[in-house]
Amino acid sequence: MNTKKLTFIIMMGALGNVLFAISYLTGQVAPGIALDFSLIAVLIAGFFGGPKAGLITGLIAGIVPGVMFGPAGTGGWLGLIGLPIGKGLTGLTSGLISTRLDLHKPRKSLLGIPLTLASYIPEGLFTYTYFAFLLPFFIPTQILGGAVILTIMTKAIVEVLIMGFIIAALLGNKGFKDFVKNFFCEKQKLI
Repeated sequence: MNTKKLTFIIMMGALGNVLFAISYLTGQVAPGIALDFSLIAVLIAGFFGGPKAGLITGLIAGIVPGVMFGPAGTGGWLGLIGLPIGKGLTGLTSGLISTRLDLHKPRKSLLGIPLTLASYIPEGLFTYTYFAFLLPFFIPTQILGGAVILTIMTKAIVEVLIMGFIIAALLGNKGFKDFVKNFFCEKQKLI
C-alpha cells in the first residue's frame, strides 16, 4: 500500500469520525440512539478503493462511534470493539461489490442505492446479533429490549437509504471519481 492510498484511507476514516460527531450531536433519536452518517466515508473508501481500503477505513471510522456508544454510552467497552468491526464489515463488503462490478462505467450510479443497501447487510446482521445476543451479557436486559433493537435497526436502514442516494450521486460525478481515482492510480501522468 503506497502513501497516497494510506493517506486516502486515513482521510476517509477521519471524515467518518467527523460525520459521526456532527450527526451524533444534532440527531438524537432517543437517549442512547443517535443518527450516524460515518458510513458515507466508509462506503466511499470501499466503492472507490476496494475491500482493503473499505475495511481499514471502517475500523478507523468506528472509533469515535465506538467510544460514544461504548464506554461513554450504554454499551461499555464492548461498543468500542463492536462498532468498528461493524463499520469494517460494510467497508469490506462495498469493496468486494465494487471489485466484482465495474462501478466506474457510465450509468452505474443507478446501482448506488441498492448496492449501498447490499453493502450494509453483513453489518446489519452483525448489529442485530450484537444487540440481541452479545450485549445482554454485559448490560442489564431491562435497558436493551426488542423495541430498542427495532428502533436501532429501523434507524440504521433509513440512514443507509439516505447514504445510498449520496453514494449514487458520487458514483455519477465525474469530478469526484477523477479526484478519488488520483489516490489509487499506480502511474501518475505528468502535466
